[in-house]
Amino acid sequence: MFDTMTMTKIGAAFCGALLVFLLGNWAADSLYSMDAGGHGDAEHVQGYHIDTGEAAPADEVVVEVSFADVLAGADAAKGAKVFGKCKACHKLEDGVNATGPSLFAIVGRAIGSSEGFRYSGAVAELGGNWDADALNEFLTSPKAFAPGTKMTFAGLKKIQDRANLIAYLQTIGG
Repeated sequence: MFDTMTMTKIGAAFCGALLVFLLGNWAADSLYSMDAGGHGDAEHVQGYHIDTGEAAPADEVVVEVSFADVLAGADAAKGAKVFGKCKACHKLEDGVNATGPSLFAIVGRAIGSSEGFRYSGAVAELGGNWDADALNEFLTSPKAFAPGTKMTFAGLKKIQDRANLIAYLQTIGG
């Protein structure tokens, strides 16, 4: 099938490619590494400074906005797009559960009360209702809101995304 010379060429090509890959990786690390010569504790000094005439930026002022204010200006149409992250596990039809419970008329519904869905003990023991504030807290970090929940979703970090999603859910069956 293959003669000895062909096998030698194939082996040499493989070894050559591996050598180029390893040397290229080493060279790139040496050229572009941020630790000066392998000393991870070395301080990096800016090589030159370009004066643009502008003053240094002032400290940012962070204004805390209440969730109720953000929800008041929320866009349900944008919330429908955010729901795209949820639809793999949740359905919006009444009584149709999937991996997660149906979200039909969830706003105002008792926590852990979707008929026919087996909740984890963490959610079943919570009590209360899914009002906008509870949904906001849950959507920020499900595992922090209900430690031990089966829900693996990491949460929505942007307050505007949570508000838009809740505004959208308020239009479903409510």
